[in-house]
Amino acid sequence: MALLSDSGRKKRPPAAQATAPAAAPLAQAPGATIPFTLAGEDVAALADGGLWIESARTLVVSDLHLEKGSSFALRGQMIPPYDTRTALRRVAAMVERLAPDTVVSLGDSFHDRGGPFRMAGDDRAALRALTDRTDWVWIEGNHDPDIPAALGGRAMETLALGPLILRHEPTEGPARGEIAGHLHPCARVAARGRSVRARCFATDGDRLVMPALGAYAGGLNVCDIAFAAVFHRPPTALLMARAQLHPAPPSRLLGDG
Repeated sequence: MALLSDSGRKKRPPAAQATAPAAAPLAQAPGATIPFTLAGEDVAALADGGLWIESARTLVVSDLHLEKGSSFALRGQMIPPYDTRTALRRVAAMVERLAPDTVVSLGDSFHDRGGPFRMAGDDRAALRALTDRTDWVWIEGNHDPDIPAALGGRAMETLALGPLILRHEPTEGPARGEIAGHLHPCARVAARGRSVRARCFATDGDRLVMPALGAYAGGLNVCDIAFAAVFHRPPTALLMARAQLHPAPPSRLLGDG
């Protein structure tokens, strides 16, 4: 599978490429990586919150919401200002492990338009190191339509990878092969006499909604009516908890009410 646009794509020698797990039917056991088939394409969800597309050597992350902490501080709400650093370190760890040719940041990479200009110098350098190392694609989000060129990478509204189409906001109605973010999916399940709520991947095998990677990004329960317009049947949730993914079929999902 090849990118529709190969401009600036960096090739890696075989020795630098990591071995990805073979795709398999959606597992029911927890794991740090869960391979599955999305619209007929082999992909793997990562407990770090990224999606690995081996055939395209592409890592997808979503809704980093960098500089959300500093945005809150401007309004007088003081929270620890380490969200940008935390998110970038998580992405950097996945890049180091997988050595992708391409990284796709699936929109709302920054919390607002001013975010890139509020970044600390070392965080800016860390981000630029990532965009220099890979063919970095910024998918335009509703929070950050304009990413400064000084940060590197290239901006696109959508990106096609074979049968897969990557965009920020999910479309309503059938959209086989769509990978989107925006909704910040979370799932709640009953476990050992109590309920657990965590960020998750949400998929029905035809399309996927990515979890938000930002440290201060909130979450919307996959049982919310907003997801009914995305999935033609209830999705399976892959909950991110304790450095593993925990698959939960629709029958186990609980609302927040």
